[in-house]
Amino acid sequence: MEKVFQHFKQKAFEQPYPGVKTRRNILKQLKKMLIKNEQAIIEAIDKDFSYREAFETQIAEIFPSIKSIQHSSKHLASWVCPEKRKVSIWFKPATAQVMYQPLGVVGIIVPWNYPLYLAIGPIVAAITAGNRVMVKMSEFTPHFSQLFAELCDKHIDEGWISVVNGDAEVAANFASLPFDHILFTGSTDIGKKVMAAASKNLTPVTLELGGKSPTIIDEGYPLDKAVEKILFGKLLNSGQTCLAPDYVYVHSSHKDKFVTSCQSVAQQFYPDWKRAHYTAMINNKQWERHQELLDDAVEKGAELIPLFKDAETTGRKQPPHLVLNSNDNMLIMQQEIFGPSLPVFFYDSLDDVITAIKSRPRPLALYLLSNNKVHFQRLMVETHSGGVTVNDTILHVSQENLPFGGIGPSGMGNYHGIEGFRTFSHAKSIFKQSRVASSKLIYPPYGKFSKFLYRLMRGR
Repeated sequence: MEKVFQHFKQKAFEQPYPGVKTRRNILKQLKKMLIKNEQAIIEAIDKDFSYREAFETQIAEIFPSIKSIQHSSKHLASWVCPEKRKVSIWFKPATAQVMYQPLGVVGIIVPWNYPLYLAIGPIVAAITAGNRVMVKMSEFTPHFSQLFAELCDKHIDEGWISVVNGDAEVAANFASLPFDHILFTGSTDIGKKVMAAASKNLTPVTLELGGKSPTIIDEGYPLDKAVEKILFGKLLNSGQTCLAPDYVYVHSSHKDKFVTSCQSVAQQFYPDWKRAHYTAMINNKQWERHQELLDDAVEKGAELIPLFKDAETTGRKQPPHLVLNSNDNMLIMQQEIFGPSLPVFFYDSLDDVITAIKSRPRPLALYLLSNNKVHFQRLMVETHSGGVTVNDTILHVSQENLPFGGIGPSGMGNYHGIEGFRTFSHAKSIFKQSRVASSKLIYPPYGKFSKFLYRLMRGR
């Protein structure tokens, strides 16, 4: 890693500002790599999960990765242009601008749940900004991680992207390298360790974490439609999504129908869940962790409602459950679930919902199913979250013109689209003095005119 890092630093030293054509060429190579090797990518990820539906990999990883490349390539020329900024009347006719300069060498640490998309997204942003990139893949996706390293080595020009594989010790050493920026996606606990390691080098860090994203079904919103949208977001990748709805508030008027609606929709989505379409947990450790959350909830008074008719686990496939009678003393309400279980709360007053959400750590996302403009405005103003999808779930992550990131415990900084370009760039301020400089009026020695000028500049 140290040798590669020094090599990349030298490359950045020799070519500190790669041109638009060069950057687009690397993006083009990435896109070609994904399209040419789509089936191999699907198969490698399927092996790592023991089973993952091919279409989920296509729609949740390959498609958004290609879309990100296309968007950045299209807008790159306009993003790199220096931005003109206004100059105060007291300094005219001077000019000012902001130049976006590559940082140098960027480190990206990738999680296991979406190993392609959560590698490609940051890579695209870093390359678009003109940086060299080192990528640490997850040890929990060994088949894909190895394939990705081989593909990048084969398809991408030397000196731009290096893929590192290894265990937690390798990851710790990776985070300790003096990168010009690190982007980490993963758990809050590991994010703290990455930030601590980076601080020793004063390396800026973008943390994309997770948390417990709340979902609210408003009284007047059609229940069946709400359940479809929630279960799509919840059961995608078997709940192993940082943006998955983590718990839901259901208006009491829907109480009698909510459970049966969830069961009906879940069985329509996955009629043959043991054999097809329904993704497995990534490994035994995650399966056991999720089961411990359920066992703890039952011990503390929760009622588990299975959503499939046959709720017996098979392999590492964990069938989904609603968790009724949930409370904040349960582990399932203290930890990010990262699985297919959904705690449910019934409410009468939106005030109670807002108070409860505000009392918990700030989440990565909030989902509102509502056509009530007043309720929408209240939730937008009175709660904090990294992002919001209204009348659907998780889809704000797919909008390249929106920044993506968390807040507080769910992360810091953001990327995607132009925000990603700027995250991996230094915004250099440039002030250019004119031949006739009004600043001479404030040169010493200071006399009556200087004091008069100060009063004029200061105003009342």
